[in-house]
Amino acid sequence: MSIYAIGDIQGCYDELQRLLEKIQFDPSKDKLWFAGDLVNRGPKSLQVLRFVKSLGDQAITVLGNHDLHLLALSQGNRSHYKYGSLKDILEAHDRQELIDWLRHRPMMAHHKKKGYSMVHAGLPPQWDLTTAMKCARELENVLRGPKFGKFCRVMYGDQPDLWSENLDGMDRLRFITNCFTRLRYCSRDGRISLNEKGPPEARNNGAIPWFEAAGRLTKNDRIIFGHWSTLGYRQSANICCLDSGCFWGGELTALRLRKNKPAKPYQISCPIKR
Repeated sequence: MSIYAIGDIQGCYDELQRLLEKIQFDPSKDKLWFAGDLVNRGPKSLQVLRFVKSLGDQAITVLGNHDLHLLALSQGNRSHYKYGSLKDILEAHDRQELIDWLRHRPMMAHHKKKGYSMVHAGLPPQWDLTTAMKCARELENVLRGPKFGKFCRVMYGDQPDLWSENLDGMDRLRFITNCFTRLRYCSRDGRISLNEKGPPEARNNGAIPWFEAAGRLTKNDRIIFGHWSTLGYRQSANICCLDSGCFWGGELTALRLRKNKPAKPYQISCPIKR
């Protein structure tokens, strides 16, 4: 059995199928880890969602910001409605089934035997792996529970920007959500910085990539993430970014997870420059 982690798809169904052909994915024995953002922007979000759902236990997908955006739209929050590519899902005959399936996906995946964890965006420097998994469960319980609709209507916002175990209520949930689904940079004092999106080489405000933060408690843990297309595929030390910008004319990347060997990447190019 092989486990392949795959970067942000964002509705690029055809590219996903080409990548699965390249890695010779066998659903009878292999498993797929998806780094979130299954939907939005691309032309076939509905097909992607139905396909990944059809894989059942052979697929694990962590939730990304675009996935949460779809959930918010499903609950009537149109405050950030920018893309029409989700209309097909919201009007589909199986809409409710797909939304219910999506809101029961995890925020974080962990494979103890192979020694990998996966999130969509990042982890703040103050969290160790145990705290991160605890925070993931907190948010998952809200998404799967009776407060799901209320959360979706008020989840957007950039504050608070600094972790404290004393955070509670919506402040705590929003911080957790922003780390798992939006984080790219931190300030040098450990605050999450959500407004900068460019590559590290272009930063000019002193912000640093979350995985380079001083004293990061997960520096010895192997973390896979997506979300950062301007960073692109990057594997160094114990981190690996899998968002190689498929929708933007880059590649879609899969990583075969190995316990005692370097993870092996596979990529297919997107033929369309958007």
